[in-house]
Amino acid sequence: MFENILSLREDILEALLQTGFMVAVSLITAVVIGGLFGILLYTTSSSHFYKNEIVRKITGLVLNIIRSVPFLILMILFLPLSKIIVGTKIGPEAVVVPLSIASIAFFARLAEASLSDVNNGIIEAAFSSGASKSRIIFSILIPEALPSIIRNITVTAISVLGFSAMAGLVGGGGLGDLAYRYGYQRYQTDIMLVCVIMLVVIVQLIQWIGDAVALKFDKKYQ
Repeated sequence: MFENILSLREDILEALLQTGFMVAVSLITAVVIGGLFGILLYTTSSSHFYKNEIVRKITGLVLNIIRSVPFLILMILFLPLSKIIVGTKIGPEAVVVPLSIASIAFFARLAEASLSDVNNGIIEAAFSSGASKSRIIFSILIPEALPSIIRNITVTAISVLGFSAMAGLVGGGGLGDLAYRYGYQRYQTDIMLVCVIMLVVIVQLIQWIGDAVALKFDKKYQ
């Protein structure tokens, strides 16, 4: 058992780094672009800001369509786009494209929910004081929703990690690919077990860090 693990330690390390790369790039993309979509969904549904039912419904429909497609199918559908963007259909770089698209749609809805939970009284008070809409969004709305947004970033990171494990089915690399090639195709249960343990540890670390950061910004506990 230990001989197999030691002989593949370089492959295990490489798979870990590939998983980290896929999750990090996709998560950053999701938080930035998905966060903007979340703000768009919230502001176009609120009479306080830029209410626009057409924009909200079209944006929501596109996000819902992406979210309704299982990630494995979504990944296969967008691999030609990966070829255009990064020049290849295989490897972690290729998988990052569909992974980012799925993550954006996933986080956008979570961000919208976090913003919707902000007390309307705070928003109304800000408007009464004469603050501009853009200032209210970035100086009041987002800071008030920040603890919830951080928790939803944590949820997104864990979901992205789960999605990235499917990358092995299309040669995307990562821990999922290692578990599939050695644990499933070659019946090396010890390698499969190592990959599972590493994924469990990563999830626990993400959850612990996310909870700690969210608690730091939560005014209820200050």
